[in-house]
Amino acid sequence: MATLSQWVAGARPRTLPSAVVPVAVGTGLAVPDVDPLRALLALLVALLLQIGVNYANDYSDGIRGTDDERVGPLRLVGSKLATPGQVLTAALACFAVAAVAGLVLVLLTQAWWILAVGAAAIAAAWFYTGGRTPYGYRALGELAVFVFFGVVPVVGTAYVQTEQLSWLALIASIPVGLLSCAMLVVNNLRDIPTDTASGKRTLAVVLGDRRTRTLYTLCIGLAFLVSLGLGFVRPLTVLTIGALPLAIPAIHAVLHHARGRDLIKVLQQTGKLQLLFGALFTIGLAITL
Repeated sequence: MATLSQWVAGARPRTLPSAVVPVAVGTGLAVPDVDPLRALLALLVALLLQIGVNYANDYSDGIRGTDDERVGPLRLVGSKLATPGQVLTAALACFAVAAVAGLVLVLLTQAWWILAVGAAAIAAAWFYTGGRTPYGYRALGELAVFVFFGVVPVVGTAYVQTEQLSWLALIASIPVGLLSCAMLVVNNLRDIPTDTASGKRTLAVVLGDRRTRTLYTLCIGLAFLVSLGLGFVRPLTVLTIGALPLAIPAIHAVLHHARGRDLIKVLQQTGKLQLLFGALFTIGLAITL
């Protein structure tokens, strides 16, 4: 029987910046029309979807045996600390509460098309490793992460507060999505040996070790370039340069062939980078000069 701390570890708290940062950035874009209730509901949806997909991934990979030999963080099913049914129930509960919070946002905005977006997000969360043909096993994980942890939450959070779609929100979602992709890229880089052995064809497996390391560097580098480019319309987005001291060691480790447990440290560094970058980016977008 898993303890509470093990359930928390199974929720993979180090991945939660990928849920928090997009909502923060979308809220920064909504200034001065920020609606605290709608922002909190958007954050609840994002967090629950992130935790839900983590548990769903744990369940699906666990019953396939993909997690039997892992270097990375705790997996509840693979380590036999919880039954597949218990982890599946936890995932579905997260998705259900996220759906309720999303429905409240729909009622507040009267934007019924958001229901379709929410359904797509839950489907993407489940079929990442679930179902007969999970797209995460077909090198499409990074694309889904870019869309559902970049474009959708940034644009969506800004929209539910301002009730307007804008090109600025779309562009601002690009660096957010790229940093979320970087989290998945380094995670999958670490797991290339075990994923290859189990037949899990992630993008890292397809690209191979060297090109995956290049992809990680490009994700981070392009995130900074886009944020700096936005300085032409929101000058203070150049504040993101302040996150470079966190980016450089992570990139250095990846390019100098960190492996195994050393990449767990890089994953942690990437999460911290994502949080600092997101905070500075949010400030830069919120303050107009």
